[in-house]
Amino acid sequence: MDETPKRFDRIVAILIQLQSKKIVKAQELADRFEVSLRTIYRDIRTLEASGVPIYSEAGVGYALMEGYRLPPVMFTREEVSSFIAAEKLMQKFTDPSLGSHYASAMFKLKSVLRSTDKDWLSNIESRVVMQSADPLFHDKSPNTLALLFESIAEKKQIILSYKTLEAEQPTHRNIEPVGVFHDHNNWYFLGYCHLRKDYRQFRTDRIQGIQKTEFDFTIEHDSLDTYLNKTETIPTTKIRILIEKKIARYLEFERKYHGFVSEKEIDGQIEMTFMCRDIESGFPRWFLMFGDYATILEPESLKVRTLELLELNRKRLL
Repeated sequence: MDETPKRFDRIVAILIQLQSKKIVKAQELADRFEVSLRTIYRDIRTLEASGVPIYSEAGVGYALMEGYRLPPVMFTREEVSSFIAAEKLMQKFTDPSLGSHYASAMFKLKSVLRSTDKDWLSNIESRVVMQSADPLFHDKSPNTLALLFESIAEKKQIILSYKTLEAEQPTHRNIEPVGVFHDHNNWYFLGYCHLRKDYRQFRTDRIQGIQKTEFDFTIEHDSLDTYLNKTETIPTTKIRILIEKKIARYLEFERKYHGFVSEKEIDGQIEMTFMCRDIESGFPRWFLMFGDYATILEPESLKVRTLELLELNRKRLL
């Protein structure tokens, strides 16, 4: 089999990646293209021999010399199609400021497409729709994500006005944002809180005000993954419920947020086991969504708490 076309495509892709980042490590390239480090070293030498000014430093990585730029890039039809999904997701999941910047970038991107690819894109994009969701950002701070990105990139503290569900008034805190993540249909960011002297997690739709400051970060923070992957020592309670089979399949997405462990079929019904952190509020409120199709097997305290919530609802309806 002739490997020449495949190698040519890889070398071009390496050149594009070198332009997309300040520093690129050889191992990063080897992992992406699933080749050996020796192959990457050979491809880099080929680029250098063709006149591409590459700066390399042992143990650091490769970089293009300042000022060098690639000519306009041509996109494949499959890549063009991916722009549609990205644009629709940006419209739904980002704040107005980032959405505006992305729309501007898309206009520039579309301007370099071939006429046939522009037609291809036009024919598809009007037939892809993202349904509206619950607000991801408080209306008093609609450009939260954009400011968080700036803060993280420039390593500048922010002043945050944040209101928890339990608090009557928002608190004001100086925060050093570490990273942003999306989970369970909400945007969150993790940062070092100078008020609490510890790392805290914040939900963007509860942020009532955000302002970037000129104060530098005081701590050299680890990567976001480091904090998200830390094992939390929060006590859990074992829960077993029995639920009708026809309903159980609709719970597969949300059950993981309540400590789902396992399930098994018993006489045409599904027994689910959980190790739950929130037996007082989170789990019983979730259970009430489908409780007319389910039975609590254990613990007894969950039965009591669920009955208390039902009684509160009954009094409100009278």
